[in-house]
Amino acid sequence: MSDPSTPTNGATPPPSERAAAATAAADTGNGAKSGGFIPLVSVVDFHHARGPEVEKWFGVDEGSDPAAEYDWALLPFMALSDGAHAATEDFSYFTLLRPATSDAPATSLFGISCTRQMDASQLLVRPAEVTRSTVQKAVVIIADSPQYFGVLRERLSVVTRAWFAQREFTDTEILRRFQESLADEKERGLLNDDEDRDRYLGMSLRELVREFKWQTLVLLKSCLLQPKMLFFGSRCERLCMMQFSLISLIPGLLRNLQDSAGPELSNYEKKLAKPTSLRTSDRNSLLSYMGLPLQIFGKGSLFGPYTPLQQLDVLADFGTKSYIVGSTNSLLLQQKDRYSDILINLDEGSINVTSTSLKAALQLSVSDRRWIDFITQNVNETWDEANPGRTKTMGYVGSEEFIRLQFEEYLLSLISSVKYHNFMLKHANNPKMLLPHIEGDPSLDFSPEFVEAWSRTENYRIWDSHTDSHLFDIVDPKHPCAGGLTIDDVQRRIAQQVQDLHLDERFAQGREVLGRNLAAGREKASTMFNKLYADMEALREAQRKRAEEARLQAGSDGQADKNGGVAAAVDLAKAQQTMQAVGVKAGAFVNSWAAWAGEKRKAAGWGRSSGNSDNHVASGAGAAAAAGSGRGGSAGSWASGWVKGSKNRASQASQASGSDALLERDVAAGSNRLPHISTSSTVTGRSDDTGRSEERALNRGSISGESILDGVSESGFSSYPASPQTRRPPSGGASAPAIDSILSARGDKRGSQNGTAPPVTVFSSPPRAKSSSNSDDAVASSRAPHERGAKGAEAEAEAEAEADETETEPLPPTPPPVAAAAAEAAEVQTM
Repeated sequence: MSDPSTPTNGATPPPSERAAAATAAADTGNGAKSGGFIPLVSVVDFHHARGPEVEKWFGVDEGSDPAAEYDWALLPFMALSDGAHAATEDFSYFTLLRPATSDAPATSLFGISCTRQMDASQLLVRPAEVTRSTVQKAVVIIADSPQYFGVLRERLSVVTRAWFAQREFTDTEILRRFQESLADEKERGLLNDDEDRDRYLGMSLRELVREFKWQTLVLLKSCLLQPKMLFFGSRCERLCMMQFSLISLIPGLLRNLQDSAGPELSNYEKKLAKPTSLRTSDRNSLLSYMGLPLQIFGKGSLFGPYTPLQQLDVLADFGTKSYIVGSTNSLLLQQKDRYSDILINLDEGSINVTSTSLKAALQLSVSDRRWIDFITQNVNETWDEANPGRTKTMGYVGSEEFIRLQFEEYLLSLISSVKYHNFMLKHANNPKMLLPHIEGDPSLDFSPEFVEAWSRTENYRIWDSHTDSHLFDIVDPKHPCAGGLTIDDVQRRIAQQVQDLHLDERFAQGREVLGRNLAAGREKASTMFNKLYADMEALREAQRKRAEEARLQAGSDGQADKNGGVAAAVDLAKAQQTMQAVGVKAGAFVNSWAAWAGEKRKAAGWGRSSGNSDNHVASGAGAAAAAGSGRGGSAGSWASGWVKGSKNRASQASQASGSDALLERDVAAGSNRLPHISTSSTVTGRSDDTGRSEERALNRGSISGESILDGVSESGFSSYPASPQTRRPPSGGASAPAIDSILSARGDKRGSQNGTAPPVTVFSSPPRAKSSSNSDDAVASSRAPHERGAKGAEAEAEAEAEADETETEPLPPTPPPVAAAAAEAAEVQTM
């Protein structure tokens, strides 16, 4: 490998000669002429123990170190910016102060570095000092003007990438040849001031206007007021290029930054002279005659596109009155009030003016706002996301050159209006000296507060002292957008504000979101309606099932009612059977009593004589009276019921005997008719049909069926005494009073019809069996009358025939148990 100091081409001068030529060319102050400062190339390495340090130099004598000679101790920190390790490739721009020498004054140099990093494991030869997993290095170019940094940036990126691709950092041949090519171009004048091509490459004004909009003019006015401006951003290259783009808005300033590296430099003013001639066909001559560029970097000023923390002491120095610097370290944000009058945060896109006096001076006038809105509108209308530096229409309006010329016209109008303002103040008492076509003070359209604040700055002093007082004769002292607020301004401002809201983008996203929401809403609505329809169908089906179940339940309930009726009918049948059984027993008892009565007649001779008959009648009447009094007279007198005439006695007796025979047959057949009813009807002289109808009425009316069981024992006989002369006690039950009341009602009815008191049947109970608990004996006794059959009937017929011979004859009373049994059976039947 060849030595870096050894020339590879005989036509190329040695580095020592080139450095001497560069030193000799530095006498011009800014190295502007051909044969000026020869660009240098160096390598800065990040050492894990010592930090950033310069590793090699190219373009200088072997063994020399310009960093040590020119006191560039901060060069490694400027080349390797804070946060450069976060990116694969990054660029940094900075300024260096070259101290004065015996044959050259102090001046400013500008550096651009390309920082890259790679994995240490990829190195072909890994040096011992490489202890970290990554290797980080920067290749630096130092030149006398930043005017061509746009071109140098692209070339530097290619060389650095190729050097890293070798994976062998000891091979620096590519860097040496790169520096030689830069020096050759400088000597041949390819990098002189008169060459304008590509001088603004990389400095995009369109991006500046696009990002800051109307505040771009605020930033320009801030530069003219020379405050302490601090730019902050996490990306070093973008941070630096924004500052270069801003200062490039002042025509000619990039070519005159020789005093920007330190606050003590003032070479520009020393060599500046007032122009005495003007060539209107030459743009540079016009700008020079008008006093441009406005030198904002002079005595007490500093420009540092990237300023490391190690340079803060320079910012805080008393001699530093103003500066435009940038930093990627967020520690400066915590001390923004100390280090800045205006803070521009590129990450947030905000401008924060901390100085109160500066806020008032930076307020834009109506004309200013109209003018910057016009530029912003043109930039936005021609914006191309694929290529921000070029208009999408490929036209002139909205292009980089269009923006530069617009700001150039603005500055020319500003300085012309201010000159006319000063002229008006000088000739305030002589109106004839004023321009007739200019109304009023045109500087008011640029904001009087700004004009006043600008008149106190250092760059205004230099400009005013080196320019003619009648510049308004060259350029009209008038704001490019002079005039009051118009409807066009309002419309333009509203359109700009609407555009600032990015409604198109938001509406596009909103339309997409709305479309998705509408689709989801339709789906949900469809699902909801389907579910509602399904629920309605389910409800309808449920109602139908409930109706069906109710119908089936009603049918089953009706069937149950029918079954209940059958059961009731069955229960009634059982009750009727019980009643028939009781009736049979009662009939048997009556027959036995009739037989007993017949025997008594034969034995005692009832009805044999009239005297005896009278006694019997009297005794029967007395007994009936006693019984009637005992019952409270409810049925009338018992004695009056059975007093009859002697007419038709034989026919009555025969009817009675026939009735008894019929009763016996009914009992034997299980008839439901009660014997005492038939007997009563026969005895009272009524027909059998009439008696039976009254029996039915009686049975339906008031006879309780429970008294059948209450008045009849298990043997079928009453539990009360059966003596014909013994009256049933009142506590024997409700059967006797009930039958008495019914009979009384029947008698009352007949009495009301015939006009006589109704007859009442009076009976006496026959003797009861000795043991009511013995059912077998009771049944046997009940069978006796049936066995006698016709004999009992004939005996009764004879007894009745004998009784007819007397006027009155007492008939045997109906036993109370039989009446109660009949009433109970009738009530059960009615149920």
